[in-house]
Amino acid sequence: MAITAKQVKELRDKTGAGMMDCKKALVEADGNFDKAIEVLRKKGAAVAAKRAERSAKEGIVLTEILDNNSKGIILEINCETDFVAKSDDFVSFANSVMNTIVEQNPITLNELLEAENEGHTIKDALLDITGKIGEKIEISRFAIENAENGVVVDYVHHGSKLGVLITVDNANDKGDEFIPTIKDFAMQVAAMKPIYVYREEVPTEIIEKEKEIYKEVARKEGKPEQILERIAEGKLNKYFQENCLFEQTSIKDNTKTVGTIMKELNDKFSTDAKIRLFHRFHISDENK
Repeated sequence: MAITAKQVKELRDKTGAGMMDCKKALVEADGNFDKAIEVLRKKGAAVAAKRAERSAKEGIVLTEILDNNSKGIILEINCETDFVAKSDDFVSFANSVMNTIVEQNPITLNELLEAENEGHTIKDALLDITGKIGEKIEISRFAIENAENGVVVDYVHHGSKLGVLITVDNANDKGDEFIPTIKDFAMQVAAMKPIYVYREEVPTEIIEKEKEIYKEVARKEGKPEQILERIAEGKLNKYFQENCLFEQTSIKDNTKTVGTIMKELNDKFSTDAKIRLFHRFHISDENK
């Protein structure tokens, strides 16, 4: 049967797929609108299967702060090229995924993929955008954090390739006063790449491994065996200062640590606020 321009436009408006793809889908479906949508979705699945082994190392990181900074969300969605990452279709899809997280509070990635948005699941929307764009698209990870009587603060670096979410509990009714300083801490996380908040969070096996490395280096340098433990402890303190946010030198004031600034903030407002955790999403991270 003949396919009209009106039918093609209607399918394009419904799916966002290209004009030629819509026309081909309608031809294959003999003009049946629902079948044409299914054809387009299968095309997305075929593209996804074909590009499954491709690397999706570009993309964007989005954040959302809700309920007067008591709740925050961070989301990473990946694609193959920076050109696609900046495209309106990709950004629109990413925003729709974020809206779904805001509205439905999924716990796992699977729950998010099965969540419905505008009449279809995120999984189906992912197939649709994959077929339309022709690249591998992945929803890599997301996190939802709620502050206990405190604040959640975000920071997204220019270009949306790097984002941070940081949660501070026990700010009492002074939470708003904390936000500028916690924003500085979020920027600290972005710039200095801490792994932990406090030294107490560093796993014992990591500590022992680091100490053995320090001892072996000192041993090869000819240091006496009886002082190797003391040397290792000194080096370990340096490790904590580099990898634990609380002990890092502030990027805003190199005469103070993040911990010192946090103490000053608590002293100023008579609070017992504490940094609970942070998320640092960078699209080039190897381990997600």
